[in-house]
Amino acid sequence: MAIYIPEDKVSEIRHAADIVEIVSESVSLRRAGKNLVGLCPFHAEKTPSFTVSPDKQIFYCFGCGAGGNVFSFVMKQDGAAFADAARALARRYGVDLPEKPLSGRDQKRISEQDALFGVNRAAAEFFHHTLLRQESAAPAREYLQRRGLTLETLSAFQLGYAPKGWDHLLGFLTRKRFPPPLLEKAGLVVARKDGSGFYDRFRDRVIFPIWDEQSRVVGFGGRVMDDSTPKYLNSPETPVYVKRRILYGLHRAKEACRAEGTVYIVEGYLDLIALHQHGILNAAATLGTALSPEHIRSLARFAGHLVLVYDSDEAGIRSAQRCIDIFWKEHVDFRRGDVFREDQADTHILVLPEGHDPDSFVFQQGADEFRRYARTDQKSIVSFLMDSAVRKHGLSTEGKIRIVSDLQAPLSAINDSVARALYVQQLSERIGVPETAILAKLREPAAASATRGVPDSAAGRSDTEAIEPSVRMEQRIISMMLQFPEIISEVVTSNILALFTHDELKAAGEAVIRFRLQSTDQLPELLEQMEDGPVKRCTAFLAIGDEAWTLKGCKSMLARFVETRQKQGAGRSIQKAIETAEREQNEPEVLRLLSEKQKMAVRREKQKMFVLRKK
Repeated sequence: MAIYIPEDKVSEIRHAADIVEIVSESVSLRRAGKNLVGLCPFHAEKTPSFTVSPDKQIFYCFGCGAGGNVFSFVMKQDGAAFADAARALARRYGVDLPEKPLSGRDQKRISEQDALFGVNRAAAEFFHHTLLRQESAAPAREYLQRRGLTLETLSAFQLGYAPKGWDHLLGFLTRKRFPPPLLEKAGLVVARKDGSGFYDRFRDRVIFPIWDEQSRVVGFGGRVMDDSTPKYLNSPETPVYVKRRILYGLHRAKEACRAEGTVYIVEGYLDLIALHQHGILNAAATLGTALSPEHIRSLARFAGHLVLVYDSDEAGIRSAQRCIDIFWKEHVDFRRGDVFREDQADTHILVLPEGHDPDSFVFQQGADEFRRYARTDQKSIVSFLMDSAVRKHGLSTEGKIRIVSDLQAPLSAINDSVARALYVQQLSERIGVPETAILAKLREPAAASATRGVPDSAAGRSDTEAIEPSVRMEQRIISMMLQFPEIISEVVTSNILALFTHDELKAAGEAVIRFRLQSTDQLPELLEQMEDGPVKRCTAFLAIGDEAWTLKGCKSMLARFVETRQKQGAGRSIQKAIETAEREQNEPEVLRLLSEKQKMAVRREKQKMFVLRKK
């Protein structure tokens, strides 16, 4: 019977567990005011930036942006799902979890998943046994031996062989009493068009079982041993195999990724297996799809430094660019999940020497040379894009125009002014276009509109002088709501969030209002209900603070914010109209606009007084 954890039991676990006790098992903490600090267990650092609040029972790392409550910590530390983390904490703190039957729909879904895991496991055993023991698999064994794979590697990755013929696997699994419709749902067999039965999907191919993070077989990949096509045949998506969420080898790599702080991302089975065989265990692979946002979020839980490793041929370059598109669309620094900062983002591209893929490189040059090359030749995303644009467009006049256009959005997304200036200088010298012309291109609205996100300080950085004062006000308002919930009703009544300009900060405020936060004691529960991502990390950072708020001070800040926003909006617009009318010597229009400006000032004052009226 499946275990369902009722909400009251989740609450009981949350109140019974002590986050300081849990964190202290893996982090040496020392007192820093009301909070405790230590070296972050989720990324490599020398100066403590990992902060735990005993009073609020939450944590936040100012270095990598990880944050949340005790459930979040256990999930990230162990790579566990929420239910598994909750059960572990319940056992530790003596909270009984009654077994309750799930709803009919949930029970059916879980039963189906269990059945699919079971049939996949049986299929993997069949393929592996066939490879190692059957005479018909001799060509497959010879092929894998030519590729340099050892017997230990074959066993570690449970590689297999699908024999020639139409129903070897079908016959084996039906004898195990797995019904053919289940095999079809698992993607192992295909229905015959004439309705007369099924046949094996994989035939005469080397088989690579695909696992999820919990080491359960969810699908298969099959490779031919000659030049026939398709070279690779993968399982279709199923209820347990969703390609955008699965990374090949991550179940073996996650601990090494966490220990090294780096993950190498390659494209195929044999590239990944070659790296692991040579002791480079912190590597995972995408399978026939570009890196997805789900992949990125999954990897970021285990490593702060992502290195995309690609072949030097055109196909490899195109794959790298497709993945970079995901990075820019997400606009994240993959250690923090916030606005991209090229100077600090630990995401790099490694293009191998001409004629090499990761498989051939590591077999010919060895693991030490791969690591050396990775240290010295990986490029930042902007540098890689710069090289690719020059290679693509050339340095003709038209080519230079296209290069600057291609680099407009990436350069505009760099929030650090020094880093952006250095890249602009680099691009200017590379293509012979004045820096002033490139900077003018970056100031165009098309570039600026693509770079909106959580401001730097919301991600835990201290360089707040680079942030506009009005944006700092938005951050302080969210901090105020989290640390002084008494003000939330005023925020709602005055519709303050409607004046916000940053989407993630606005989303954080809306989440607080929906939750109906009434006390800082509820912060762990609030974070627990938020989906992992930039908004949750932003909320955790702003919640960990400990400012001395008063009702009078809060109302005063809200009034200033309203006044500033209204001046910035309508004030600029009407002032421009007045200046235009004056240049055109249109005196009636000037008088009308001046009257409207006065009315706006009166309205602003009334709204300001409305916010302050309950001092």
